Amino acid sequence: MNGDIRPHYVVCGSDPLAYWVVRALLATDPPAGRVRVTLVVPERRRSEGPDGRDLPGVQVVRADRLDEATFRRAGLAGADGLALLHQDDVGNMHAALCAQEVEPRLRLVVRMFNTSLANGVRQLFPDSAVLSDASISAPAFVAAALGELAPTHFRHAGRTLYVARRADVRPQDVVSGLAVTTDPELVRVLPADEASADVVLAEATGRPPGTELAARRLVRARRRRQPVAVLLRALRSFATRKIGVAVLVLLAVIAVLGWLNARAAHVNWSDALYLTLVTTLSGQDPDLAKPVAAQIMQVVLNLAGLALIPLITAAVVDGIVNARLALHAGRIQPDRSGHVVVVGLGNIGTRVMAQLHDFGVEVVAIDKNPEARGAPLAHRLGVPLIIGDAGQEETLRAASVDTSQALVVVSTDDGVNLRAALNARSLDPDLRVVLRLFDGDFAERIQQAFGIGISRSVSYLAAPAFAAAMLDRAVIATIPVDRHALLVTEVPVVAGSPLDGRPLGAVARPGEVRLLAYTRAGQKTEWSTDPRMVIHAGDRLTVVARRAGLTALLRETTPVPPPAPAGAPAPRQPDE
Repeated sequence: MNGDIRPHYVVCGSDPLAYWVVRALLATDPPAGRVRVTLVVPERRRSEGPDGRDLPGVQVVRADRLDEATFRRAGLAGADGLALLHQDDVGNMHAALCAQEVEPRLRLVVRMFNTSLANGVRQLFPDSAVLSDASISAPAFVAAALGELAPTHFRHAGRTLYVARRADVRPQDVVSGLAVTTDPELVRVLPADEASADVVLAEATGRPPGTELAARRLVRARRRRQPVAVLLRALRSFATRKIGVAVLVLLAVIAVLGWLNARAAHVNWSDALYLTLVTTLSGQDPDLAKPVAAQIMQVVLNLAGLALIPLITAAVVDGIVNARLALHAGRIQPDRSGHVVVVGLGNIGTRVMAQLHDFGVEVVAIDKNPEARGAPLAHRLGVPLIIGDAGQEETLRAASVDTSQALVVVSTDDGVNLRAALNARSLDPDLRVVLRLFDGDFAERIQQAFGIGISRSVSYLAAPAFAAAMLDRAVIATIPVDRHALLVTEVPVVAGSPLDGRPLGAVARPGEVRLLAYTRAGQKTEWSTDPRMVIHAGDRLTVVARRAGLTALLRETTPVPPPAPAGAPAPRQPDE
């Protein structure tokens, strides 16, 4: 080591998330000065977006493989934390095992989507935080799609929670009281009497209360009374264009010949229709006494009949195949209104779709890949999935985007996202569009240039949580209440800490900290807790707290440092 006493963090990543995490770390200001950051990136850039290697004050190590040799070059031995931010769950887990060989006592932050692997990482590395940028940023997209001002929705331990007025939610859905805002001059957060709080944290169960539920039932009832639109859409996709044109031309020829035959025979229109159909389909009634012109028309009608039968057979077969393919791809959909269209069922789109479904909002999903990550979940939730290019107007119309309340475009291709947003705006100029772009600066410029309502950068939204986890402050969500900021955090209890062996009732502090959930080591999260239950080392506490209350709680969940030997300098105090 070079004697540098600044906190040292190693970040491994090659996309905008690594860039924003490094920037967030450099913005910290502990008592001993700025932190020291080492960034491990591949030899060559893998995308045109920023990845942090050009930031001033950052030591860059180039390596295509995260192994022990790479970590030793990055100075991981003795480092304060390691962030593994590649979009490869298995690769990140392998890198974590290699890092443990270099520095066993290490604060580890891992980017991961698969929850089963995440649980394995937590068991292998006690001092670790496993985060998903999709889970962190999805609430911002959900809030923007629903027209809300702040991203107050988040998902934790299998539940989607959101901030609401107590009067707007059912009593059984209230998880915790957050604040009393009846007096604007004196807003009280986390009051001792939860029943007095008019702003609450509630669970989204997919069952909207009262008049909203009744209104949605009426919408569904009206939709069921519109079978004609569904039938016409099915007919349009029944057969291919070539077969349809051939059938129409042949029918036109038969109609003209039938009309000429009827005029030659001097019969009325009903008799003419009968003679034309019989002659075309059966070829009967030959008559040598007929005029030559009538005989020629009769022969042509017979030939047309011979061609019509296989064409009808081909149209039926082709229609059955197309109908099955259209149903499988989701192209045959009823007309909808007031729903939300989600484009792209990758990490972000899957989370957004799930949270919107939890809120009882009707969702239609679009993805060009039938094997997309979120496709099985869409089928399980009953969410219609349309397979196609969202940049094409036909695909957007199949999702009834022109009558939707919002379009959320979150695929991994900025070009496709922008094209889908602009095409949707051409169908409905007033449509609320929530657009995902990887570059935060580009997102702001697109929002200004094209008038697209809301542009979001997933990396920009998720980076603060990753940086907080690196500093051992795992923030799940931030809830703004008037001039106050409440932090939802999961805090692990370390052996030998003041809270180890104390009851759960000792966690809550009116006005500062409130316990939301309790997770025993290796068990499921419990949302209904007994304050007499004893806390053990390895347990995790999910709390909502003010910043000062969270700092005090972190002191109680970590062991008291041993007294310094005589003559030694006083230890540094943690950043408040």
